[in-house]
Amino acid sequence: MSKMANKFSLHNFFGTSEAEYDDEDYYEDPVEQTSEPVRNKKVVSINSTRPTESSKISLFEPRIYSDVKEIASQLLNNRAIIVNFTQMDTASAKRIVDFLNGTVYAIDGAIERVGDQIFLCTPHNYEVSGNLTDTMTHEQDNL
Repeated sequence: MSKMANKFSLHNFFGTSEAEYDDEDYYEDPVEQTSEPVRNKKVVSINSTRPTESSKISLFEPRIYSDVKEIASQLLNNRAIIVNFTQMDTASAKRIVDFLNGTVYAIDGAIERVGDQIFLCTPHNYEVSGNLTDTMTHEQDNL
């Protein structure tokens, strides 16, 4: 068996005989790709628009000293609170403010007077910005 015959029999054996190949060359026009204009996409967290437990602010208007337990409990649960002391006598309000100062200090939070007999207490994960007028600081000395 000659080399040529051997070659053809191997091509036939593996299924690659030359009869299967087409001698014509195909030419395909290049396809022009159209690209969409690039959009500036903003990535926004889905959860950032919904209020969560930790982003709620609780409002309190205590009437007796024992109400401070619930107020402090909210602070310990990382909730900001606004306390309105207009319905309390000055002596009891001072005691509650002192208690809340201790609670806020323990959780590395902050307490600020935001109005006449109204205080904002925040845990460490809240940031309060802005300044109140000097009249507020003078009134705080009286409470």
